[in-house]
Amino acid sequence: MASISGVQPPLNSTSEQPPLFDGTTRLYTSYSCPYAQRVWITRNYKGLQDKIELVPIDLSNKPAWYKEKVYPEGKVPSLKHNGKVLGESLDLIKYVDANFEGTPLFPNHHPAKKEFGPASDFLENALGKFDDGPFFLGQFSLVDIAYIPFVERFHIVLAEVFKHDITEGRPKLATWIEELNKIGAYTQTRVDPQIIVDKFKERHMNSDLILIFLFATWLKLVHFYCAASTVKVELQQTSSEIFL
Repeated sequence: MASISGVQPPLNSTSEQPPLFDGTTRLYTSYSCPYAQRVWITRNYKGLQDKIELVPIDLSNKPAWYKEKVYPEGKVPSLKHNGKVLGESLDLIKYVDANFEGTPLFPNHHPAKKEFGPASDFLENALGKFDDGPFFLGQFSLVDIAYIPFVERFHIVLAEVFKHDITEGRPKLATWIEELNKIGAYTQTRVDPQIIVDKFKERHMNSDLILIFLFATWLKLVHFYCAASTVKVELQQTSSEIFL
């Protein structure tokens, strides 16, 4: 289990299923999954801890009822709300933002931010597009939530295993990470960095394919910085593509 304080142990193959349609909104998650972390951060930031119950799943020993009775895809995250079960992390962060009370995570008052479109420059420049805050859209938004679980893991592994700091020479990226670490909604979801490092080493460091993996990792970083990763964001009735 991830070393995160104040959370219940994950449910495994021997655990009983929580009531499915008893009126309680439930977020099925995994403490170690970056996709699930996106929705967890959104829930926390909007102050929905008492309205959306966390149901952690042990992905290495999943209960059969999760796939059979809750979410046929069998993966996390999924959200049970209003008699239906929804999935896909990017869809869920938008759904939670649109359908629950709390601080909006997309600015509706600034047309330029609603049309935040193609940006083929590096992440460093993308972070400087708006001057009213250190985040992608100036203020903290779903865009930051979509990316931080993955940047967090890259940052930790590259620093601890390969002694490379992705923030070196990138002051805006460094500030972005620093400011995110002041947001409790995010820090409450962080896995112990040592667990991330240990998992990486267990999976990759003893493999004959380590050089291929290192090359692939660097390709992912280049793609990340150079905007090969696409996040589709629908702002209520408007769809726009964000290339970071």
